[in-house]
Amino acid sequence: MAESMKGLHRSHRCTEVSNKNIGETVTVMGWVQKSRNKGGIIFVDLRDRSGILQIIFEQSDVGTEGFAKAEHLRSEFVIAVTGKVEARSGAVNENLKTGDIEIRANDIRILSESETPPFPIEADSKTKEDLRLKYRFLDLRRPDIQRNLILRSKVTNITRQYLSQEGFLEIETPMLTKSTPEGARDYLVPSRVHPGNFYALPQSPQLFKQLLMCGGYDRYFQIVKCFRDEDLRADRQPEFTQIDMEMSFVDVDDVIKINEGLIKKMFKECIGVDVELPIQRMTYAEAMERFGSDKPDTRFGMELKNVTELVKDCGFGVFSQAIQNGGSVRGINAKGQGSMPRKKIDGLTDYAKDFGAKGLAYLSINEDGTYKSSFAKFMTDEELKSLVNAMEGEAGDLLFFAADNDDTVFAVLGNLRLEIARNLDLLNKDEYKFLWVTEFPLLEYSEEEDRYVAKHHPFTMPLDEDIHMLDTDPGKVRAKAYDIVLNGTEIGGGSVRIYQSDIQEKMFQVLGLTKEEAYERFGFLLNAFKYGVPPHAGLAFGLDRLIMLMAKEDSIRDVIAFPKVKDASCLMTEAPGTVDDKQLDELGIAIEEAENK
Repeated sequence: MAESMKGLHRSHRCTEVSNKNIGETVTVMGWVQKSRNKGGIIFVDLRDRSGILQIIFEQSDVGTEGFAKAEHLRSEFVIAVTGKVEARSGAVNENLKTGDIEIRANDIRILSESETPPFPIEADSKTKEDLRLKYRFLDLRRPDIQRNLILRSKVTNITRQYLSQEGFLEIETPMLTKSTPEGARDYLVPSRVHPGNFYALPQSPQLFKQLLMCGGYDRYFQIVKCFRDEDLRADRQPEFTQIDMEMSFVDVDDVIKINEGLIKKMFKECIGVDVELPIQRMTYAEAMERFGSDKPDTRFGMELKNVTELVKDCGFGVFSQAIQNGGSVRGINAKGQGSMPRKKIDGLTDYAKDFGAKGLAYLSINEDGTYKSSFAKFMTDEELKSLVNAMEGEAGDLLFFAADNDDTVFAVLGNLRLEIARNLDLLNKDEYKFLWVTEFPLLEYSEEEDRYVAKHHPFTMPLDEDIHMLDTDPGKVRAKAYDIVLNGTEIGGGSVRIYQSDIQEKMFQVLGLTKEEAYERFGFLLNAFKYGVPPHAGLAFGLDRLIMLMAKEDSIRDVIAFPKVKDASCLMTEAPGTVDDKQLDELGIAIEEAENK
């Protein structure tokens, strides 16, 4: 039977007790990790969020009743123990922070008993994730999950401190907003008071933070929940958290400087990593040319080489045909992998096909300087030698080539270099390589919608020198947009915003929106812009992704307290679920079965 805490007060968390407390009487509380009865003496490992502390029970210290309670203990019982801190009588446990001490108990209370849990509460659990997420309340007790969530708390506290010191105000923006369908799908919330009308949960506070700049608040930030109804990945959730900010009277360099300071502070104070400033910058065009990605992982080389000019007149039809069709031929050099078995090369070829490749050309350089290749017979010795030289190929290297339109070639080789790096264990989680990617395209053409759509959002400022091309060649216009990338993952992004009404109207025209449509969607913002709007810019970090990388985890589910799974459901609460007909009637909603077509 559970006992009361009446009269008891915890004096320390488990690992707050140290050899400096030897001789003192302390009271600790937590969960039983394990209990060992050695006949006349019982050893208990007590766990709380700080770690583990060893407790010893002897009948002479706790009495007959107390010893009987200790004999009854099982894993996950919640107990309170009062006792004296002593130097450990047995061997010191170097793996524990408290490995040189123990508590000799003189009183014990069982605050709560536990059934046998469905899996062990331990770090680096081998239990299937679905089972752990079903019992997430137990999974949260695991030391590695607790460590991750403590890190998350530290990062948000550091962020608040730093931004407050830099003159930012923390201001909340609404969760129930108007749907402005331009980007990912909204989560909709029906209104009972306004039948047939819906709120949308915010995909970001974008419009509201721009309105705060119009309101004169100068520097805003918020650690905010956002919602997107989209397909999930390891680093994506239907609800996620942003470190969101906006500043007035600034340009690109000002935003980058503030955020580099934030990154340096949070990495140093939270995980002891010194980030060297300034962080490297690279334009979008350079990132694509060198790495085939707008979020390149720069922890390793294997950069793309453009060999189009070298092979445009060669006898290998795959190369020459792609170039004649307006495409390109590019390659990567997997250094020292010339002896890779054909089976592995075929596996990489299949992998490349997932990204649009029709095939993958390869050339391995033997130690004697001869070649083994899928296309060498179609080229002269001179052409092959020039190609190998252009790729900086040496004996023992393996060269891969893709030939297609630029977008496909970039996607194929950009992902292939990452897959090879994973296979060769080149991705060191202890290394943190930051990169600013700048000058993104302002627009991208949607074949599905047969129009230009905003690469970021419709309020992104074009580069000053490119504005004139909005009328003549909008696809070439670059934006004052910037992403911050860490180890090949985008952890944040932002832009300078359009604040001149003529440029904003031109932007809406390019996006195919009439003035009436623009006002219907964004009228409240456009009206605000009539009354003196300052130049402004901002950025938002994806907090979940950031913590995932800082914690060296592979999934953001391991750094979120109560995550969803891939189909956006919660295994623990079984959300989403059905609701009563009465609730639906109040909202004027009827559920109809979809017809089978």
